[in-house]
Amino acid sequence: MPSPIRVTIWNEFVHERQNPGVAQIYPKGIHGALAEALGTNADFVIRTATLEEPEQGVSQAILDETDVLLWWGHAAHDAVLDETVTRVQQRVLAGMGLIVLHSGHWSKVFKRLMGTSCALCWREAGERERVWVVNPGHPIAAGLGDCIEIEHSEMYGEPFGIPTPDELIFVSWFQGGEVFRSGATWTRGSGRIFYFSPGHEVYPIYHHPDVQRVIANGIRWARPQGSAATTPRHVPVEQAREQIAVRGGTVHVADGKLAE
Repeated sequence: MPSPIRVTIWNEFVHERQNPGVAQIYPKGIHGALAEALGTNADFVIRTATLEEPEQGVSQAILDETDVLLWWGHAAHDAVLDETVTRVQQRVLAGMGLIVLHSGHWSKVFKRLMGTSCALCWREAGERERVWVVNPGHPIAAGLGDCIEIEHSEMYGEPFGIPTPDELIFVSWFQGGEVFRSGATWTRGSGRIFYFSPGHEVYPIYHHPDVQRVIANGIRWARPQGSAATTPRHVPVEQAREQIAVRGGTVHVADGKLAE
């Protein structure tokens, strides 16, 4: 049997404590709602983390014990320290999966890994969203119908300032007429990244069974895929796979470091 997938759900946990309407929908926080829903999957081991915890909830020790990290943020992107972002980035490059949810598109973590603005158009009007499955054979879309109907949602619209996705899985249509690339994947280093946009905090979107299904599928897809790429290292002549002789000069010393 494969090992359980160790999942850390990170949430800044701001709106739920400041906005009574959000608190009513997510009394245990968005992280708590997701943990409760995803915890029904026998192949997941779930932990949660929030911004105000030591080392902003994602210490090196926690990240080292995480196979897939979920990231939700909105009001406190600027409060996330650069050293926190670097820890997450390095773990993704080493093979940890990352699932960025909704307004996490504007997080320092996502922008660092994408290398682009990650900006988009938006409107908060509670309009209908249809999340169309445009890649039905992808494992993240497993078990879904043609689309996911979300009765009340925040509009996210194109243009979306992301690099061209490796795979586009979902495209959303909104009642006001806009469309949006709402589910896409990338690989960075040895790590897989999935962005999924539905999840505005003033609507109970994370209670939707199909939204929960997508996130669970995304976790399974994003789990580490074998060994991480090794760090470049110096290979001395005597360790070459075939016998060779030194035939030129070098700017390095014996251990491979640059000569001073």
